[in-house]
Amino acid sequence: MAELSVAEAQSRASLLRFRAESYLALHRHDDALADLSQAIELVPDDPRAWRSRGECHRLSGEYEAALADFGQALKLDPDSAYALGSRGQAYAALGNAAAAVADFERALALEPETAWILTSYADVLADLGRFEDALAVHKRIIGRYGTADAYAHRGDLYQSMDLYPEAIEDFTRAVEADPAHARAYAQRGESLRMLGRDEEALADLNRSLELDPDNERTLGSRGAVLSDLGRPEEALADLDRAVELDPGYVWAFRVRGEILQELDRHEEAIADFSRALELEFGEA
Repeated sequence: MAELSVAEAQSRASLLRFRAESYLALHRHDDALADLSQAIELVPDDPRAWRSRGECHRLSGEYEAALADFGQALKLDPDSAYALGSRGQAYAALGNAAAAVADFERALALEPETAWILTSYADVLADLGRFEDALAVHKRIIGRYGTADAYAHRGDLYQSMDLYPEAIEDFTRAVEADPAHARAYAQRGESLRMLGRDEEALADLNRSLELDPDNERTLGSRGAVLSDLGRPEEALADLDRAVELDPGYVWAFRVRGEILQELDRHEEAIADFSRALELEFGEA
């Protein structure tokens, strides 16, 4: 290819960046990464390309590479709330909660009402045990947006705090706002299960699986409920499917092992408990 003029290089880089954004939307991360790397080579001082490549690395689980790209994007554009928020998510994924909080707070000082940054900020506050602060952020999100997702996210926090009635109330608001919100039905079902309200839990989990049939977490929860209801064979069918979908689903192996043990199928139970020990603790 003949050497491009500055204007041609900028035009090509822009097209590559736009195409990469569509690749990202389709979860075609390798294609997006290739386009963004070409765009950066053509125009090294474009913060948008660095920011997008950082996001591509983050979504691929390549968090150190993501931090490097977000860092370069922020050198070029220090006031990018998007880059700060995304870098905060990468720090959170690496367990660096303090750095994540700092980035989220800087991002929110620039764009105070950005929902995904607020939600990520609340999540990392909860990880730090700052539950009241996290709840205050969720209240802010709900007050600003009031969406099904907003209620469902706060429900998740209540559930993690073992505040199941409060969680159920928020998940109920979520499904009232969006009757097709599969995750809210699933999480409400899980909260009902934790309160021993198994028949209600089963109804919610059934509804969630009608909407999202191959969700391994929902299948695992329904398997546990069916076991509690004295329906072990149906429970095993759900748990079999759950571990087929996610062979690393530790909790499903544990629960399936308990059911098999109760059925005196001890060799199979030992295999499941051994698999859970291997996955969770690295025990061969």
